[in-house]
Amino acid sequence: MNFQPKFDSGRPLHGDLLPAVPTPEPKLTKKPPEDKARGLIARLSLIGFIVALASRATDPIIPPIAHDIQVDPNAVALLTTAFALPFALVQPVLGPVGDMVGKVRVMIACLAVTILAMLASGLATNFTVLLVARIVAGAAAGGIFPVGIAVIGDLVPVKERQVAIGRWLTAVITGNLLGSSLAGVVGDLVGWRGVFFVITALATVALGVALFTLRKAARAKPVELSLSGFSRGYGKVFANPRAKVCFSAVFVEGIVIFGLFPFVALLLLAAGEPRASIAGAVIAGFSLGGVIYALAVPRLVARWRPDQLMTGGGIIAAFALAIVAFDLMWPVQFAAFTLLGFGFYTLHASIQVQATELSPVARGAAMSLHSFCFFMGHASGPVLYGLGFMTLGSAITLTISAVIVMAVGFVCSRLLRERTAA
Repeated sequence: MNFQPKFDSGRPLHGDLLPAVPTPEPKLTKKPPEDKARGLIARLSLIGFIVALASRATDPIIPPIAHDIQVDPNAVALLTTAFALPFALVQPVLGPVGDMVGKVRVMIACLAVTILAMLASGLATNFTVLLVARIVAGAAAGGIFPVGIAVIGDLVPVKERQVAIGRWLTAVITGNLLGSSLAGVVGDLVGWRGVFFVITALATVALGVALFTLRKAARAKPVELSLSGFSRGYGKVFANPRAKVCFSAVFVEGIVIFGLFPFVALLLLAAGEPRASIAGAVIAGFSLGGVIYALAVPRLVARWRPDQLMTGGGIIAAFALAIVAFDLMWPVQFAAFTLLGFGFYTLHASIQVQATELSPVARGAAMSLHSFCFFMGHASGPVLYGLGFMTLGSAITLTISAVIVMAVGFVCSRLLRERTAA
């Protein structure tokens, strides 16, 4: 049997099945067989799915929370920001920690913290406790999503990585899609506290599965936590000139794609559609496009190179933004946002694969910076879109955004082509 374990670098590991010869990288270890890697990714995806549920838990239950604890609904709406901001800010810390003490260990610890935060949310008797609990939950989530992708980078060869990341995205996007709907149903049946208790129970099951089945993976790396490890990890990431390309690209993506979402309801209102439920459905089309991408990615990768997918994703996203600029009826807008989601994930995931290769020995730091830059763009986007709509109008602003996202696809395809073609 011709068996040749591989690293992301493409060099073979000389182990029991090959003649023993000196290797310049003694710290690297043999990749697990494909079936074991796939099983590990599936169990980690369960963690990602549960935390994605938790991230959207408060969206539909803001009115009952405000009524029950007697707080202004506008203040309760800040629970979303209370989750998202620490999620972004903590990533540059937890990514290198994962590199030093073990990525799976960090993910399990963050899941345990999420459980405690969700339980505290369900038991909260005042807004302050609920706000602090959501801040803690957001920070814990920041140690799960990018670190999970870094684990995939450790396990899967680069040529197969985009498909593996697609499976992870399927779990996360599905969690985002179901999070709000599940919270709404449970909230109607048993009250808003029941939402947090149900997610706590589901997360506890996921933690039990992780503790039972991921013990070896969690113990695979001894604790080597040190302050100097942060600077070393980031130094190795930025020593790769592709880092600036990847991080800049996802920052711009965050601006032009996710910066639009707060204005969807206003755009629909201008087109004669006042229903908030329709605005929610149109935005959900974006997630649907992500699910379609995740299901189609094996065929996409088999047919096109990653640099071609970057170009195609940018063109598709640009076309979708151009449709949105025409203020058409909501079914067309729903289709446009579905197309936008497909184009975005095609482009974004292709860049993401390149980010996992910036530094194989500091992959957690690389992916955390990648996610941090993306969410900083996400936070900046609404401000820039607001200025554009006020000064240029929606049609011109969206046209400019379409040109920008298409340019991101072409630039990344050109500047990241060498490694993808290797």
